[in-house]
Amino acid sequence: MDKRILVPTDFSKNALNAIRYALNLYKEIKCEFYFLNIFRLDSYSTDNLFIPEPDSVEYEAAKTRSEEELDKLLDILKLHHDNLKHSYHTISTFNFLEEALKQIIAEKDIDLVVMGTQGATGAKGLIFGSNTVNAMEKIRECPVLAVPEDVRFSSPKEIVFPTDYKTAFKRKELSYLLEISKMHDTAIRVLYIAKNAELNDEQMNNQKLLGDILGNLKHSFHTLSKKDVSDGLTGFVESRDSDMIAFINHKHFFFRSIFSKPLVKEIGYNAIVPFLALH
Repeated sequence: MDKRILVPTDFSKNALNAIRYALNLYKEIKCEFYFLNIFRLDSYSTDNLFIPEPDSVEYEAAKTRSEEELDKLLDILKLHHDNLKHSYHTISTFNFLEEALKQIIAEKDIDLVVMGTQGATGAKGLIFGSNTVNAMEKIRECPVLAVPEDVRFSSPKEIVFPTDYKTAFKRKELSYLLEISKMHDTAIRVLYIAKNAELNDEQMNNQKLLGDILGNLKHSFHTLSKKDVSDGLTGFVESRDSDMIAFINHKHFFFRSIFSKPLVKEIGYNAIVPFLALH
């Protein structure tokens, strides 16, 4: 199976760590990796209406710096990640992150976006942190995998999959979760967190459907009686030393007003493991 994976980079350690995580996660799979750098101009900000001309001196100088840094990145990767199954491409552009991602996903038929996430305390001015969380919310065309800066790759042994069982599952939307599980023989721990832990008939039917989809993959079902979903999820992951969180980004679950903040934001800013937003 061939994959096309898009990885934005600002050339920070955080971004390089996300790249290495992606290369290792898909080590045994034939992949094309697209490394994207969004360059900025000192005289341009989102607060003014100045749009630089592509042939201006400042624009060309910034683009050249970006392209040189991308070439250095390729040299590093070829030295430490020489994998005949992987091919590398670079893209340098002046754009907003979300717009650039959507454009490249469409043009290159991207399967997965992988990003670093520094959280709320990360260095200012970089394209990660809040932008990574926004990408997980708004990029609907393909899954987004966010990798915290301190996470070093090890073959994932356990992925936590939180759900409220309120929507029928589709095999297609779970395909990347199933794929990772098969690639690394990873167990999937399905987690239901609610103040009232009892499932109604519809939820029980959806739970059974999920079990059928997971099939012969290692999996188990867990329930936590807790009001705060993000605290429950974080505590569950920490107590079990789980390796990843994966969730389907259904607006009715993660963005409903019952939460003080959208769960993807709350967990995203305090990420302790990589987490995969499925759509």
